[in-house]
Amino acid sequence: MQAFDIPQLIALAAVLGFASGIRLYAVLLIAGLVGYAGWVELPGGLAVLQHPWVLSASAVMFAIEFFADKIPGVDSVWDAIQTFIRIPAGAALAAGVFGGMDNAAWTTVAAIFGGSLAATSHFAKAGTRAAANTSPEPFSNIALSAVEDVGVAGLMWLVLSYPLVALGVVIVLLILAVWLLPKLFRFIARVVRTLFGSVSHRHVQQDTDR
Repeated sequence: MQAFDIPQLIALAAVLGFASGIRLYAVLLIAGLVGYAGWVELPGGLAVLQHPWVLSASAVMFAIEFFADKIPGVDSVWDAIQTFIRIPAGAALAAGVFGGMDNAAWTTVAAIFGGSLAATSHFAKAGTRAAANTSPEPFSNIALSAVEDVGVAGLMWLVLSYPLVALGVVIVLLILAVWLLPKLFRFIARVVRTLFGSVSHRHVQQDTDR
């Protein structure tokens, strides 16, 4: 059974935080399953993930998210709701990596960085999907969702097999997300202004016609 040393625990906390902002329930399910199967020894703070009841709840929520995330419009509503779940969950999972070490400093630092990573990846994902929803065709949403599914599963496999490589990948993805976020926000703001401007113009035109 594989166990983690300190550098690998740091990598695991980073991956759990970042991946939770994209596919929280996939992260919970994968981590719980590998622990339950005995493939890895989950840190003490994450051992609850392999409990059968937790695994069942994770599986149900994973199935709901899997389909909701592939329906244009519904995916953005789902992302909006998950804002209040993914970020604190990312913080909790990262903290749980060090929860069995009886070291409050490590746990607190992990929670701060885990929540920050989850927030960054979540808003990058949500912004990308909102931008994709401005397109009338549904295929871009489905393609993006499939990429997210494969990406999170791949990242979880990587951190369990090659933790330090996974940490490097998270750093690269984090830089990409930070670069992308301002562009996404500007694009969405422009779309919203255009939409409200069009609605206001229509109301003025209707008043004029009367």
